[in-house]
Amino acid sequence: MDMFQANMMEGGQLHHHGLEMGQNTPESDVPRIREDEFDSATKSGSENQEGGASGEDQDPRPNKKKRYHRHTQHQIQEMEAFFKECPHPDDKQRKELSRELGLEPLQVKFWFQNKRTQMKTQHERHENTQLRTENEKLRADNMRYREALSNASCPNCGGPTAIGEMSFDEHHLRLENARLREEIDRISAIAAKYVGKPVVNYPLLSSSSVPARPLELGIGGFGGQAGMGGGDMYGGGGAGDLLRPISGPTEADKPMIIELAVAAMEELIGMAQMGEPLWLTTLDGATTVLNEDEYVRSFPRGIGPKPNGFKCEASRETAVVIMNHVNLVEILMDVNQWSTVFSGIVSRAVTLEVLSTGVAGNYNGALQVMTAELQVPSPLVPTRESYFVRYCKQHADGTWAVVDVSLDNLRPSPSARCRRRPSGCLIQEMPNGYSKVIWVEHVEVDDRGVHSLYKQLVSSGHAFGAKRWIATLDRQCERLASAMATNIPTVDVGVITNQEGRKSMLKLAERMVISFCAGVSASTAHTWTTLSGTGADDVRVMTRKSVDDPGRPPGIVLSAATSFWLPVPPKRVFEFLRDENSRSEWDILSNGGVVQEMAHIANGRDTGNCVSLLRVNSANSSQSNMLILQESCTDSTGSFVIYAPVDIVAMNVVLNGGDPDYVALLPSGFAILPDGTTPDGGSEAGGHGGSLLTVAFQILVDSVPTAKLSLGSVATVNNLIACTVERIKASLSGEAPS
Repeated sequence: MDMFQANMMEGGQLHHHGLEMGQNTPESDVPRIREDEFDSATKSGSENQEGGASGEDQDPRPNKKKRYHRHTQHQIQEMEAFFKECPHPDDKQRKELSRELGLEPLQVKFWFQNKRTQMKTQHERHENTQLRTENEKLRADNMRYREALSNASCPNCGGPTAIGEMSFDEHHLRLENARLREEIDRISAIAAKYVGKPVVNYPLLSSSSVPARPLELGIGGFGGQAGMGGGDMYGGGGAGDLLRPISGPTEADKPMIIELAVAAMEELIGMAQMGEPLWLTTLDGATTVLNEDEYVRSFPRGIGPKPNGFKCEASRETAVVIMNHVNLVEILMDVNQWSTVFSGIVSRAVTLEVLSTGVAGNYNGALQVMTAELQVPSPLVPTRESYFVRYCKQHADGTWAVVDVSLDNLRPSPSARCRRRPSGCLIQEMPNGYSKVIWVEHVEVDDRGVHSLYKQLVSSGHAFGAKRWIATLDRQCERLASAMATNIPTVDVGVITNQEGRKSMLKLAERMVISFCAGVSASTAHTWTTLSGTGADDVRVMTRKSVDDPGRPPGIVLSAATSFWLPVPPKRVFEFLRDENSRSEWDILSNGGVVQEMAHIANGRDTGNCVSLLRVNSANSSQSNMLILQESCTDSTGSFVIYAPVDIVAMNVVLNGGDPDYVALLPSGFAILPDGTTPDGGSEAGGHGGSLLTVAFQILVDSVPTAKLSLGSVATVNNLIACTVERIKASLSGEAPS
């Protein structure tokens, strides 16, 4: 009844406002219907004041009681008929009608106002009744479904049904719950208000059942791989199987998780905004270091003391990126988009359970339990797995914050090698679609499994620190801005003649990069076999059978990877490997042919960030020419040169705007990282220090998936990668500083 009364009041107010606003005369001159007459007036719409025609006709004495009269039946019938045709008559129509009916124009005007109010009230009363009926029906259905579920039994054993079996009723109940979720979200307070109270429990949502919200960037929402948030180069879908068994939190855990998330948000704000003595600047002024003693004093709450044998890694970086705050928040809160944008860092990620989807149609107050595996692109660095809660909140000044904090205390694991103290970012809106991002990365980790080659890089914080996250974000924002560009820049050259072809080629290159990054690390989804070698230069191989995957050629694929140190700055290694003119110096498969760039798409400020289509013109006239798709990308923390041979016919389809998902790719390439010997990471232009280079190849050794892998094939691939490494070392040794 509250809604109905509110509607009635609204109708009454509308009536009075209509009277007050309908005149230009002073308020004392405006005739009014008395409150107690309103009901009878709306019954026929015929009550009105007599002699209320104009200011001149009224007695100026305020205490004079105004007289009322009822319109005649004829007048009412005529106005009712006119109302059906035109409920909003203009001045001319009102004057005409008043002349025909012997009324003043003002009386006609008030009658129409009252009639409109009456019709609105009737409509709202009817709508209210319908909604109440529907609500009762939904409540009854819900109760019936709950009762059916509670009494459900297994037809085979007579016991209660297992969770995995879903009855027809339960299926409908879940659909109903999904439909009602928006209503629940509207009336849910943000997570901070939940502390100490039960949390709305949504059904378990794995990332495979949560569709990614595309950014509408014109490239199909990044072309991200559904499911695990990122593809896998080798595992053939196995990446999901290792993370999936981790279940969501129990009901008893949820209040604790929320309290932890709220405390983590407060800590992140402090970590992002405080200066000294919490953050101390190094002597060279290049970096800031966390004062651990001050940290413990400033933030006594949290996830407990540092475990024995663990090291603290803490870093903070700031950048202005070319993306608005709304899209940035969406990338961070959607596991598929997050994994795609940070594919060089995130090898796998799953949302285990959504505790809150946020309020008011955005992510303010969103809370989700996740697990993720973070990587360095080399098989020599163990990945870091984390089980954590991610919490998003909009603050009073318009700043957004997204924080992660480990939940390992809820589920202790003796094998856990990493835990995240409050880490994440503050996002501040700036003019022209830009955002200022402050990134804080704070972890405790057992890094004893890291190979000696990478020890210095990892311990410097450049491998997993805030600088790498924010440099990747900055570069990817530029790539996405390039993908959205409506005009083809003049620097783009070659066979791309239309916007759709450009988008398709970018989407194909993105899939190639995701696939390469997901398969080059020491992820627990892979099993590398080490071939005998010379220690650090050992070649690691694995095999995979490719069946029924339109994005990969069918058959047995042999993958090989190795990492080694070069006494050359990363920038020069990157420029050498991405340049088509020097490709013949290291690429054995191009067989000495002349390499020509057929198409070029610039992807950012750095000329090294681009997608190219290369044609290898064979030196032997009897051999056909080969096409190679290549993406090169670089930032201050590392670089990639990734490529894959592509079929000429399939590539023509892509260049004409066709679907790139059906182009078979086997990505190979290079990951170039600084060796950690310089304070800035050594990747900047003109930087010093050496490089850590990972080379990874994929070769189709047999087009029949059921064939047996021969030792000869393994030896061939091993020889191929060894020769490539030697050629790179020989070509760059002349450039090495003496």
